[in-house]
Amino acid sequence: MPITIRHLSFTYSAGTPYEKKALENINLQINEGDFLGIIGHTGSGKSTFIQHINGLIKPQTGEIEIFDLKLTPEKRPKVNLKALRSSVGMVFQYPEYQLFADTVAKDVAFGPKNLGLPSEEVEKRVKQAIEMVGLDYEAVKDRAPFELSGGQKRRVAIAGIIAMQPKMLILDEPTAGLDPFGKEQILNLIKYLKTHCSPTIVVISHDIDEITRFANRIVVFNDSHIVYDEPMQQLFKHSRQLQKMGLDIPRAVKVVNSLRARGVDLGEDIVTAEDLIKAVVARYNEVHSTSLDENAGVFDMYDFSQKWLTTEERQMMEEQSSSEEAPIDKSIKSSEVSEDSKK
Repeated sequence: MPITIRHLSFTYSAGTPYEKKALENINLQINEGDFLGIIGHTGSGKSTFIQHINGLIKPQTGEIEIFDLKLTPEKRPKVNLKALRSSVGMVFQYPEYQLFADTVAKDVAFGPKNLGLPSEEVEKRVKQAIEMVGLDYEAVKDRAPFELSGGQKRRVAIAGIIAMQPKMLILDEPTAGLDPFGKEQILNLIKYLKTHCSPTIVVISHDIDEITRFANRIVVFNDSHIVYDEPMQQLFKHSRQLQKMGLDIPRAVKVVNSLRARGVDLGEDIVTAEDLIKAVVARYNEVHSTSLDENAGVFDMYDFSQKWLTTEERQMMEEQSSSEEAPIDKSIKSSEVSEDSKK
């Protein structure tokens, strides 16, 4: 069931000298199964928009239909916010700052308990959520969340949201402040959650190279309006306009544009590093009459031990990857916990 936003507008401090238009006549449909990326400069309205979807801000004008609920400016009928927030999970920027309980298990259990679930179901969901984010349940359940590393605390915060089993997950700058390895873990986690937890995901990010790795569609906010809503592969045909808005474009797109300006056209719809590698190999094959495998280059922008693989090696990697139940590394083991405690 799609989520539909019609004629949504919102103004902060309306009728005062500090009046600020945050959203103006926003119309958008989010389809079930979408991996939607939202980009825009600071103050463009994107954070205000997602807070409307979660019911944190009430619409001033317009309406939002989300699953079987309708949000409007009217006071009646009263919206069941508990049902809304159990269906739409929201992970704020730096979610680890919202941890408050004295143990990881109690913190993750907070949401399910507020849904009024039986204690057995709460315990089951807590264990599932902690393991789903790649943590060892037995090793961390009785630990204070503040003793964990930054990346681990962020995963605990995400576990607290997915323990409510939302149909839709919204993440605001999910990798902000993390090192490259921590970013890669969170991005892999988001990809895993889309398959195993929440089929519809919305991500706000300033890192365009991150968002293009997974998004099938990108919405661009600028000065309280939606200026673009396009499939990811087509959006960057507007590279100049995006840069005029102060937005970055993927590094692969920059390379392609630079080569095109020098007379080397690798084609359209090249957005990710993987797209670029395939296009370069295809051009090399064309020019030199060779038959190199276009998929032989395994590239990860956070993996600095990259190499070219033979077709046989690549097939072995793919078979090994597909046989694994989840792509998330169980990064906390009991031995590691004791080492962290000593630190």
